[in-house]
Amino acid sequence: MTKQDRRPEILVCNDDGIEGEGIHVLAASMKKLGNVTVVAPAEPHSGMSHAMTLGVPLRIKEFRRNNRFFGHTVSGTPVDCIKVALSHIMPVKPDLIVSGINYGSNTATSTIYSGTVAAALEGAIQGVTSIAFSLTTYEHADFAYAGKFARKLARKVLQKGLPADTILSANIPNVPESDIAGVVITRQGRSRWSEDAIERNDMYGNPYYWLNGTLRLQDSEMDKDEYAVRRNFVTITPLSFDLTNRDFLGTLEQWKLQQ
Repeated sequence: MTKQDRRPEILVCNDDGIEGEGIHVLAASMKKLGNVTVVAPAEPHSGMSHAMTLGVPLRIKEFRRNNRFFGHTVSGTPVDCIKVALSHIMPVKPDLIVSGINYGSNTATSTIYSGTVAAALEGAIQGVTSIAFSLTTYEHADFAYAGKFARKLARKVLQKGLPADTILSANIPNVPESDIAGVVITRQGRSRWSEDAIERNDMYGNPYYWLNGTLRLQDSEMDKDEYAVRRNFVTITPLSFDLTNRDFLGTLEQWKLQQ
């Protein structure tokens, strides 16, 4: 059987944990394209970025939903899940890794904090074509269109492929399909979180803090992810784990630090 004749192997992960609604929608959507393996954190790990678990053993368990096997949980981060899935759970290398569908957008500078995006980037590091999907809400989520669009994009990526070291990050507005304005290809914008630490006191009078914040729009062009997604466009942003500022390389060479 040639690669073209067989069903693709698809690994599904997230950072909201295996009980998150988004991963169940994503897995169901991907099953229409190929054979699906689900490996996700046992607990929510939002904001973990590319964290790995070191010095503590990882535990892998089967997870059942409605008395049926759904996938495996890992007692670690989204990146741990990708590493464990590729090295110990999947008998063959997957053709595609999809991460999500995340609660909340992963646009602009918030992208660097995202465990959802990090799982996809880890896939790219391991040489597997990968996509991250995010829904732009934290409450009253409607994943119906997001699941449909995820399948559309995944099918196209399986057909076309992606450049080495590159993932796609798709952000999908939390609106009915009839309100989707379109799909745009975007850059990572500069909008950032304005954060505050809310101080509380425990029963003994000791202070503790909750981080809170608002994503402040600092972009005004349709080719920037956060600006476009706020106007009900699905945004697709190509990302890479190479953080080199190439524009500054020449200037840095002129510093003559090697002398």
